[in-house]
Amino acid sequence: MFSEPLLDQAARLLQAYRAGAKKLATAESCTGGLVAGLLTAITGSSDVVERGFVTYSNEAKAEMLGVPTSVIEAKGAVSEEVARAMAEGALAHSRAHVAVSVTGVAGPGGGTDTKPVGLVHFACAVRGGETLHQECRFGPLSRDEIRIKSVETALALLRRAITGR
Repeated sequence: MFSEPLLDQAARLLQAYRAGAKKLATAESCTGGLVAGLLTAITGSSDVVERGFVTYSNEAKAEMLGVPTSVIEAKGAVSEEVARAMAEGALAHSRAHVAVSVTGVAGPGGGTDTKPVGLVHFACAVRGGETLHQECRFGPLSRDEIRIKSVETALALLRRAITGR
């Protein structure tokens, strides 16, 4: 299902978390659980992957992660503020040390002039530390391409949170 290079990246990431005795959680919207799916495709991932939240709807973001509906209404689900709240909410609702979130417009529809197809916001929250944010504009790629690029970006943020690079 996932490419060998992506599986290798995931295995190395899990090893880094294992070496640091850290657990992680995911909070996903446009990727629909693909980040958690990739990580759990690796044998032995249960000692690192604490849980994953698939919060596709705005209601799920609010109910499962505690994202304030006022923030969703003011900024939109695809925003830095919501990405940060999703990652921080995943930490608050789990036993993980680090949580990554993904929210974006995977297309082919749903884009606007200000939030075009391919716009994805990511956040990575570290318990007792900072929350990193990254915005990507992948452009008018296919839905699958945007989602896979989003998985790759989420892995890179998780790696940065554990290794500092």
